[in-house]
Amino acid sequence: MEKYIFPTKPKANPGSIVSGPNYRFTVLTDRLLRFEWAEDGRFEDRASTFAINRDLPVPEFRIIDNDGLEIITEHFHLSYDKKRFSPNGMVAHVSAKTTKYGTEWRFGTPSTLNLGGTARTLDLCDGRCDMGDGVLSKAGFAVIDDSESMLFDGQGFVTSRPAGDRVDGYLFAYGRDYKAAIKAFYAVSGKQPVVPRYALGNWWSRYHPYRQEEYLELMDKFHKMDIPLSVAVLDMDWHLVSEEQVPHAGWTGYTWNKKLFPDPALFARELHERNLKIALNDHPHDGIHSHEDSYEEMAKFLGRDTSHKTPILFDSTNPKFMDAYLNILHRNLEAIGCDFWWIDWQQGPYSKIPGIDPLWMLNHFAYLDHGRDGKIPLILSRYAGPGSHRYPLGFSGDTVVTWASLEFQPEFTATASNIGYGWWSHDIGGHIHGGRDDELVTRWVQLGVFSPIMRLHSSSSRWMSKEPWLYRDECRSAMTQFLTFRHRLVPFLYTRNIICAKEDEPLVQPMYWEYPGREEAYSVPNQFIFGSELVVVPIVQPRDKRTGLASVEAWLPPVGRLVDIFTGTVYDGGRELALYRPLYGYPILAREGSIIPLDASPKNGCLNPDAFDVFVVVGKDGYTDVLEDSRDDRKQDNDIITEGKQRVSTIQYKQAEGKLTAEVIGRVWTFHFLGITSVLQNLRVLVNGIDRTQDAIVDVDSYPKGQNLNVKCPVESNERYSITIELGPNPQLGVINHISRLEAIIMDYQIEFQMKNKLWDVVQGFEDRPLNVTIGRLTALDYDEAIMGPILELILADSRTVKV
Repeated sequence: MEKYIFPTKPKANPGSIVSGPNYRFTVLTDRLLRFEWAEDGRFEDRASTFAINRDLPVPEFRIIDNDGLEIITEHFHLSYDKKRFSPNGMVAHVSAKTTKYGTEWRFGTPSTLNLGGTARTLDLCDGRCDMGDGVLSKAGFAVIDDSESMLFDGQGFVTSRPAGDRVDGYLFAYGRDYKAAIKAFYAVSGKQPVVPRYALGNWWSRYHPYRQEEYLELMDKFHKMDIPLSVAVLDMDWHLVSEEQVPHAGWTGYTWNKKLFPDPALFARELHERNLKIALNDHPHDGIHSHEDSYEEMAKFLGRDTSHKTPILFDSTNPKFMDAYLNILHRNLEAIGCDFWWIDWQQGPYSKIPGIDPLWMLNHFAYLDHGRDGKIPLILSRYAGPGSHRYPLGFSGDTVVTWASLEFQPEFTATASNIGYGWWSHDIGGHIHGGRDDELVTRWVQLGVFSPIMRLHSSSSRWMSKEPWLYRDECRSAMTQFLTFRHRLVPFLYTRNIICAKEDEPLVQPMYWEYPGREEAYSVPNQFIFGSELVVVPIVQPRDKRTGLASVEAWLPPVGRLVDIFTGTVYDGGRELALYRPLYGYPILAREGSIIPLDASPKNGCLNPDAFDVFVVVGKDGYTDVLEDSRDDRKQDNDIITEGKQRVSTIQYKQAEGKLTAEVIGRVWTFHFLGITSVLQNLRVLVNGIDRTQDAIVDVDSYPKGQNLNVKCPVESNERYSITIELGPNPQLGVINHISRLEAIIMDYQIEFQMKNKLWDVVQGFEDRPLNVTIGRLTALDYDEAIMGPILELILADSRTVKV
């Protein structure tokens, strides 16, 4: 197993270590302390599943060593009585004014202020579940207990920890500097990997016994409906399941079912020609039985007697078995066309050797194995504990189809970032139980578009499949619109994917990461920052039947102004506000200075775009790279690209000058300035420094399409060239007149006409009267919140639209 040796630096710098006969402390940073107790005085320097790098620069600290021991850094002060660790004998005071009760950590005492981590699975969770602890806490400190994790033996395999009375823990004393705490987590536990571009598109997955032609026809139907896909998942029915020769329940299998897939190699080629990657489901628990195609080859490699057709049991503790599992069993199926594996281990953390978790083994070795040829590795599997972020992606399990499940999912996804786990893949739309609710599935799809991975999934029930065209027209239309937008987002997602890995920040972040001192940020656990530019406010409740609008309580962060990327509505930041949306709407707010690159005409496969759209929000300076890999180019006939070459386009916006400059590589580029409602008088477009304003296509969208200034630049060449768009000094987001939108909202209300008349009497001319007068007149109507809220949202959106 030496080929699976991976880079680790588990031995700490001696200058960071303070030790005694039975204790050892390692000051990893001035805010991160490892603490060990070993009854036999033998301490652990091997890499664990959590900690693979302890060789960090020695921070500044001092010690006081007499009857007790004190370790003092700028950020914490540890006192220890040199006895077996206890709450009385080991205490750390953290230098952070995070709570009025102080920040005192005592060994072994639980913290009620931990902000949560994640869970192994959401199987059958109808609503909330326990998310465990992460490394962030409102108390200012958090602990990872690494005492029972597996160890890497340095020879490519693993081992359990020695027996005896032992403690191995890590104290994160970062106060409310949450981003610094996560960077320290990644420094010790390994960086967050990049995922391949194809993983960022729409996945099709369903637990259903498809036939070969049926599956291909389904993929063609998606194409015909202009819904792009990038990954085709085959759940367990790709292999033999209930046939006579299968001696077990059928969950495990490694032989194609030729009745359903008569020519697997042809089937795989057909999917690849459609620019789809193929994932096969693998439930490995029941091992390899004599009916499997690879049984004889596996048995020969393992030296097993096949005369009695004895099954080869799954054994994650046996290096030779794991070698055969990957290099025979998986490799034979990969040769037919499997691109990566969905590993579905459901049997818990038990194996022949206590402490060796089969899920950890599968994740670790399958991920390393997938990257063997230099490609970006990928698996889909369950979370196994701290350190699991090194093996993306996470499969969260069989989600129950209810509003309660949807309501919990955005919080669950964002909170996982508190333990560094940034690539969850959920069963979008739900997998099991519940009932038919087209609105629920539509809202779930919209959330999925702004989740790390967008994987449609459902059970084999004939009533539950997720094809958009099986839903009511308004739901079909909304689902199609958003699934297409997911592929439009791929340039943004791929770029953020690389930047997040480099800068040690997950794609999805809770609001309190950026605003740790604002209590409002903790009150919206479902709301999150998506890729630094966007604030996502998920809708997780059904619409009001009278208004046709769903509501969500949002906290708009104090960033000046924000713009809804779909409607162009401008909002003042720094306040709480109820947002309302029809089924085809979803509140995605871009901050001033945001630059969001999109694919103008997305197709299957997440390939590099033929043309770009770019959303720009003026008001503050902005910058983005647009990163591409040549391996993701649209292939020409006989093209074979084995090594990728990174390409970078850059886009910069300067607010004071009102100037956007872009250094781009070929293709058509159209810039959409959100929230700008008219063509600016001084607008100029230059290409390679030459004025090409007359050749540019300039127009303005108006409600309901959006409220944006659009500039389509003339193409200079297929090579690198520069674009400059001059808007004039210090341009501002437009002051939008919402009267036509307010009229449309009231028009759509399913209420008495007299109520509509009274609302309209107040709404007309609201811009010309003091705000308190308008609010007073609306309040006097005494209508309920569902009726008043959508009107108040627009009246209060932008303070520039009303008189004080």
